[in-house]
Amino acid sequence: MPEYPDVTVYVEALARRILGAEYRGLRIVHPFLLRSVQPQASELERRTVLGVRRIGKQIAIELTGELFIVIHLMIAGRLKWEDAPEGRAEGAAAPPKKIGLAAFSFATGTLILTEAGTKKRASLHLVRGEEALAAFDRGGVEVTEATAEEFRARLLAENHTLKRALTDPRLFSGIGNAYSDEILHRSRLSPLQMTSKLDRDETARLHAASREVLAEWAERLRREAGESFPRNVTAFRSEMAVHGKYNQPCPVCATPVQRIVYAENECDYCPTCQTQGRLLADRSLSRLLKGDWPRTLQELEEIKRPR
Repeated sequence: MPEYPDVTVYVEALARRILGAEYRGLRIVHPFLLRSVQPQASELERRTVLGVRRIGKQIAIELTGELFIVIHLMIAGRLKWEDAPEGRAEGAAAPPKKIGLAAFSFATGTLILTEAGTKKRASLHLVRGEEALAAFDRGGVEVTEATAEEFRARLLAENHTLKRALTDPRLFSGIGNAYSDEILHRSRLSPLQMTSKLDRDETARLHAASREVLAEWAERLRREAGESFPRNVTAFRSEMAVHGKYNQPCPVCATPVQRIVYAENECDYCPTCQTQGRLLADRSLSRLLKGDWPRTLQELEEIKRPR
């Protein structure tokens, strides 16, 4: 799922292309995408784009008359930009077959929304007024703007594992599965440590790591895109320290990265850097191994070793 760095760079790239431009209209391929009934799509046409903003992991395009287009990419949603062809007044490119969901036409070009896979989760809302738009804000603080005390207060507001706390949009805005792994590795904290057990040094490390990781990746993605519209938007990047790096060496200590698999996600971590060498129980394997679940990497290697 695109998170703070990806959505931020999407918003910046889109703003450069559509601010001040006329919005021409919407072509929807899959009707499930549109989750609102008022205002009607035709009411937004021929209005000027006043702004583009991020709301958590969502993108909101503001038009004159306090009308908004709100796009939530969910897990597999992605955006593509096609410049308006020279010499043609209507720059409306068609969405690609199979993965195309919608095309938003502007005087300067077309924004195309796609979603890979069979589970279509991306959503589109057309919204009237700032008050209605505010309903899309889940209330999480912006980590890059929060002070250390504001961050600590929000972190300790509820007692959860650090992994859950960081990815809860009611607590922190824009952080998901991938960057929470990177933040926890940078701060040298276990994903399963409870927030109520953190001391001030640990919360300060987590706050600093959160700001650093999100800012560094946003800047990295800006440089990667340059003046082009972002294309390589993915949760798995070779430069990441632990996310998606199961069994690969940790860049800090060379210990093989481990993981916990749950639902449709996985949590990746380094036992040496984050859990004092202890392996965290993977739910699916724990059910099979029960009392034989290995506690350390050495025990895990013994299990894997051919008899």
